[in-house]
Amino acid sequence: MDAHLIEALGDELFRALSERHSLAPLTSRYPAISLDDAYRISLRFLQRREALGERVIGKKIGVTSRAVQEMLDVHQPDFGFLTDRMQVADASDVSFAAYNLVQPRAEGEIAFILGEDLHGPGITADDVLAASEWVLPCFEIVDSRIENWQIRIQDTVADNASCGVFALGQQRVNPREVDLAKVELQVLKNGQPAGSGLGSAVQGHPCAAVAWLANTLGEFGIPFRKGEIILSGALAPLVPVVPGDEISLTLSGLGDSRLRFVP
Repeated sequence: MDAHLIEALGDELFRALSERHSLAPLTSRYPAISLDDAYRISLRFLQRREALGERVIGKKIGVTSRAVQEMLDVHQPDFGFLTDRMQVADASDVSFAAYNLVQPRAEGEIAFILGEDLHGPGITADDVLAASEWVLPCFEIVDSRIENWQIRIQDTVADNASCGVFALGQQRVNPREVDLAKVELQVLKNGQPAGSGLGSAVQGHPCAAVAWLANTLGEFGIPFRKGEIILSGALAPLVPVVPGDEISLTLSGLGDSRLRFVP
């Protein structure tokens, strides 16, 4: 794709976010779109957000577990950026209007806080464990700007990995003091069971998923920075939410998180 089309599609995604509407899949309109094209579109989308004062505070990997891959019919991970505007407080009310949510789904996952920089490629799961200061429970509320979630990998990468908002639990745990692959997730929606999973659901170990992300972004010249938040991917299928819903999660050994949704 030429630079003008890359810019136009990034602007189109930004308008969809700002105006709370969805778009026809990019892959249906431009069948030859490559993953590199999609990444460049996502950078334009991010640039528009940064122009309004948003600041990058981390990165995310998504579509890592088999359950989510089967749900979305996307069979490789996606990747994107987290900004300060995307973070909401744990135990808070999340307004659909205030955060421009269109078709959100909740996912429970493990978040990492980095204690030192990581520069891929060549990063291993052991490197991630050594570089991580804390792990925390996290709710990510993914939200696609692509109509009816009819996405392929290029669509979701262009759309900043379908990121909406995220909340971190208030507990912080030393990642070297817990077996992250054996951490158990339980999700409730309106008090009823809505999903469960293990840390091993994301590429066998959450640190392996984060290493994949560090290496993938490293190929594009994007490092991980000390203090950044890294989301390692959903441990269970995504849970659709609408105003009035309440969701909560517990991660064994890590703590809990909860959110309520309002119009």
